[in-house]
Amino acid sequence: MARRKPKSVKSDAFNIAIVGQAGRLGYEALLFAASLRANAPDFKGQLYVMEPQPGPKWSHDPRIAPGELRNALAEMGAEIVPFESVHFGQSYPYGNKIEMLSALPKGEPFVFFDTDTLILNDPAEVPFDFAVPSASLRREATWPQIELYGPGYGEIWKSLYDRFELDFEGALDPAWPDEYWQRYPYYNAGYFYYRCPHEFGERFLDYALSVRNDPPPALVCQALEPWLDQIVLPLVIHGLGGRKDALPAGLLDGDVTCHYRVLPLLYAREADAVVTALEEVSAPNKIKKVLKGYDPFKRMIYQGRGQKVRALFDRDALPRKEQALRNKIKNAGFWMR
Repeated sequence: MARRKPKSVKSDAFNIAIVGQAGRLGYEALLFAASLRANAPDFKGQLYVMEPQPGPKWSHDPRIAPGELRNALAEMGAEIVPFESVHFGQSYPYGNKIEMLSALPKGEPFVFFDTDTLILNDPAEVPFDFAVPSASLRREATWPQIELYGPGYGEIWKSLYDRFELDFEGALDPAWPDEYWQRYPYYNAGYFYYRCPHEFGERFLDYALSVRNDPPPALVCQALEPWLDQIVLPLVIHGLGGRKDALPAGLLDGDVTCHYRVLPLLYAREADAVVTALEEVSAPNKIKKVLKGYDPFKRMIYQGRGQKVRALFDRDALPRKEQALRNKIKNAGFWMR
């Protein structure tokens, strides 16, 4: 299928969406909102905290309870928007980022961020072209995991592109050799963007359900959880005319944002400027009194455990694999999430 050439859609007024719910994600949402307000005070768009609603896909009420946390989000300028979990919910919470898209304003450019992200500078400084979607390249070779006698990277990825009649050859990065994982488009779903959340979301949902419910035979040896969203994200982006080099390097997942994942990893590997930004945006009393309600934030930020984690590592000689970082932190007794 030929790829259509998209019209340029550039804007410095776009919406930001994150997912917030009871527990960790709610507190991360407040830290995200506080960092946006502190480090991008002139941001013109709206911050939406997308909130799953109770229903048959949840065994508990996933909403942020009325009280200090909900009030603090409103004070930071966030608008909490409900959405229904029709296909995923508790069994696959990463599906929140797929299903919430239909509840965002139709036809308005958006950037989705994972809630465990810190804003360091104004996102409007990023030269988004919202007709050319892309996503985070801060990832490792987590999927697929190649088995000795099973299909290789090329066969696995081609089966997915063929399923949706997409141009597989046009998606490959010729800078990398055959059967090396980076030759094949693979993103971290920590951020992605497009000109319309409904258009993006409909395709994202269609592809995710197709692969989940009827995976191609080449995926017989492959786990779909928790990777389903990241398996289909490259297909969505390619089908909508996007590419992995749509943005200059070093802005998102760099000078403008930090996808820290969990605070122990932030303290272990991120630059001094990121740690300073974290501790500055979390310092005001009205933020501090709420964030302390989440034990990992209380211990890591306010009781100094994060600095103990930081002392374990030389930022100029970090392990190549994230798992090595995690193991060292856990062995020291400092892991929290």
